[in-house]
Amino acid sequence: MAISFDDYRRHDALGLAAAVRRGDFSAAEVMQAALARLRAANPRVGAVTWLDEALAERLCRGEQDPAAAADGSFAGVPYFIKDLHAPVRGVPLRHGSRLFEGQVFDFDSETVARLRRAGLRILGRTAAPEFGMNVSTEPVLTGPTRNPWSLEHSAGGSSGGAAAAVAAGIVPAAHATDSGGSIRIPASVTGLVGLKPTRGLIPTGPHRGDASHGMSHEHAVTRTVRDCAALLDAVAGPDVGAPYFTPRPPLPYLQALTSPPRRLRIAFTVHDFTGAPVHPDCAEAVLGAARRLQALGHAVEAAAPAFDAPALFAASTRLLLTGLAAQVAAREQQLGRAARDDELEPLTRAAVEMGRRVSGIEYASQLPVFNAQVRRLAAFFEAWDVLLTPALAQPPARLGELHTRSTDIEDYGRMMRRYTPFTGPFNATGQPAASLPLHWNAAGLPIGVQVIARFGDDTTLLQLARELEQDLGGFDRVAPLALSV
Repeated sequence: MAISFDDYRRHDALGLAAAVRRGDFSAAEVMQAALARLRAANPRVGAVTWLDEALAERLCRGEQDPAAAADGSFAGVPYFIKDLHAPVRGVPLRHGSRLFEGQVFDFDSETVARLRRAGLRILGRTAAPEFGMNVSTEPVLTGPTRNPWSLEHSAGGSSGGAAAAVAAGIVPAAHATDSGGSIRIPASVTGLVGLKPTRGLIPTGPHRGDASHGMSHEHAVTRTVRDCAALLDAVAGPDVGAPYFTPRPPLPYLQALTSPPRRLRIAFTVHDFTGAPVHPDCAEAVLGAARRLQALGHAVEAAAPAFDAPALFAASTRLLLTGLAAQVAAREQQLGRAARDDELEPLTRAAVEMGRRVSGIEYASQLPVFNAQVRRLAAFFEAWDVLLTPALAQPPARLGELHTRSTDIEDYGRMMRRYTPFTGPFNATGQPAASLPLHWNAAGLPIGVQVIARFGDDTTLLQLARELEQDLGGFDRVAPLALSV
């Protein structure tokens, strides 16, 4: 018997795998439900940009995926990998860019290999803005990704395709990446759990080493905290040749969720790190979370770290843009020609040109600035266990507001700082940070709250997220698109 969408949608990823193990329904039926949902919803949201049709059809017929473990904790569950950073054997990796059309790797990244060993069936790619530069997923290559909560709004970026796929009910969880907020931003605007784990906890190899000075991370967007924890269990730990790593804790993350967090000292702020106020919707989301946490017995006070946020943003930007310029140069060398005008979006071309102008001395001079502000920010957590901030300073943006048609990098940077001042600093520190779906505004749009813990203390963050999830009755609100298509 075919699974109804309601039966499929009410399970998270662990729930689907458990149902398959129990024999409630088969892995083939799960795949049929996912494919049916993809065909119904994806034309509306533009979440998935490449599907392995042949594999999907074989799985729907009940054949095994030879690349996925049959006995993993997520066995039988469909999954998508973001079109950024992570090679998947035989699957195009375009980084959201026309310049990378035709790029296919003959190996899996270590993270992808571990996801397969956990039993996940990788079906294709989700949309990303070109090179992950935008906080809205609207690349020229594949077109805009729409928010299942409101099709006129952005699903965020740069993991907007992943978030839209989960919020629309296509899959219960999806791979995502984050170099300045790209997991947390789309999680915030689509009502999902989005964790950027501690630096070095998840492998970045073998194709990448020091990923953007440790600012670039991989993990997932999920509907439930337990899926977030279990996926972290599946992939955490160093790979061979890692330049640095954060050890896994003795207790698996999923098992740790069976215990509440200890009584925590929690700070919160409703101002950005320059002291500017945020939109009332975003402030209310944080204040509501602070009230709930205080009622749960934690010590909660208004406090914020003191550091030079503009200086850290400027240094981080210089470091990231030189890396982008190097990536484009490597592709040009591979192609044996320069990038054509129609292969890069205007903002990307301007960013690449700026990166190329950064001298070796200027590049090296950014590192002490970066280090000084990171240490000032991290020192705040000597006195506090957790910091609550808005995930974003404004409610979800409409499509077209956060575009890449401009070539004015400085103006784009100012817009980014107004919209998302809270996420990037914790890519710089490498601390675990997550957006949690704790608030909806009067327009019915999700407003995420960012929770940041000490470096390496992903367990406490996840326990706190689980406590809030249980207190609020589960993060199970359903986007209108998931109810109407």
